[in-house]
Amino acid sequence: MEKLLIVDDEQILLKGLKFSLEQEKYKVETAIDGEDAINKMSSNEYDLIILDVMLPKMDGIEVCRKIRETSNVPIIMLTAKGDDDSKIDGLEAGADDYLTKPFNILELKARVKAVLRRVHVDEIHKTPEIITDDFVINTLGRKVTVRGEEINLTAKEFDLLLLLIINKNKVFSREELLEIIWGYEYFGDVRTVDVHVRRLREKVESDSSNPEYIVTKWGVGYYFREQ
Repeated sequence: MEKLLIVDDEQILLKGLKFSLEQEKYKVETAIDGEDAINKMSSNEYDLIILDVMLPKMDGIEVCRKIRETSNVPIIMLTAKGDDDSKIDGLEAGADDYLTKPFNILELKARVKAVLRRVHVDEIHKTPEIITDDFVINTLGRKVTVRGEEINLTAKEFDLLLLLIINKNKVFSREELLEIIWGYEYFGDVRTVDVHVRRLREKVESDSSNPEYIVTKWGVGYYFREQ
């Protein structure tokens, strides 16, 4: 479950955003000013920050700069309508994206998903070779060797295996895997994930009916079990 920090001094908006994003299964914390945000950053790790530009005590641009001194956490800036200078300043300070107030909550949710998806994809391709258990994965050549034998995987099978391996023991729901690997939602058709997992098991497991590595967490999703 991704952990988000929302920083805004508008209490009604803050509560509304928190409620809406928690409905998407994010864990959400809030801060009401720049100093509060910096204090929370010093004692917590977040997967994404939603940061308003206009804040008391320390404005959002300065908060963004301070965060970037120690962290590469994705940041979405919230700017006032027509305030183009703040948009540019925010991006130059290290923000990953921005959204202009007032905005549609559906658009914010889409931006959050898109930014988190980019982070996952970047993480997937950051290491040129991964060696773990019986697997050797060449991320540049997109080749997989299992127990000394090269396995022929489709593009999606490769991406799925790589995501699970670099996040060992982390359970991903089918919806999360659809969003990260396929890049868009299949309107709830999680069978796409199930089919790819089944095919992947048939190729990499010694016994696909009793998988050793790609394991089901019943009622939740799938994960790669570290041996």
